[in-house]
Amino acid sequence: MPEIEEKLKTVAKNAGADMVGIADLSPFKNGWKVLPDDLLDTFESAISVAIRLDSNIIDDIVDGPTVAYAEHYRAANALLDAITAKLVNWTTDNGFEASAVPASFIADTDNLFGNISHKAIARMAGIGWQGKSLLIISPQYGPRIRLATVLTNMPLLPDAPLKNRCGKCSECAKACPASAIKNISTNGRYESRDEALHFNRCAEKTLEFSARPGIGGRICGVCVKVCPFGKRKHSGKD
Repeated sequence: MPEIEEKLKTVAKNAGADMVGIADLSPFKNGWKVLPDDLLDTFESAISVAIRLDSNIIDDIVDGPTVAYAEHYRAANALLDAITAKLVNWTTDNGFEASAVPASFIADTDNLFGNISHKAIARMAGIGWQGKSLLIISPQYGPRIRLATVLTNMPLLPDAPLKNRCGKCSECAKACPASAIKNISTNGRYESRDEALHFNRCAEKTLEFSARPGIGGRICGVCVKVCPFGKRKHSGKD
């Protein structure tokens, strides 16, 4: 691994990251949804940062988010933002520009879009493949991860995307409390979220969950829990 990429990943892991990958931003400058439109104009690379979620908390989810999961979700986002802040400081100290994209920020509240898709960046950065739930499925932790992104003009060697391993598994589609997952496979990425999901069903269900006492956010967690990848006893289907 080239020295600069190794140093960068060490900084992230020392700050608390469990996984770090690098993506080339060139593909994202041709028709991908980013907000604002000029977000990527001065950047060449994206650093994808992932932290592992607590399996004890995930395993307690039944048909919707628990208060413990909601609190853990917020804490994970805060940790991710702290990690990306350190990466920004390290990158700028080395003479380059960098900007952190918050772990959980909705730039378009009408359509529920962030500034850029952390999942799309993570897939290109080799963190994991995109599952039928649209979540990133990492080989080590399954979808039991949270993501954040740093954009930079530092020239970095990108990592390679991983092969999709969902196969014929339909556990997330069967368990979804909103019946939102269409159980459609992809070798690479979905052209839009509507190809994989009945997105409005998911959005309506998470809005419903957000009103529960102690939740306060548009979260669910059911598809995270049921995915065979990331469970203590791995039973993923190729």
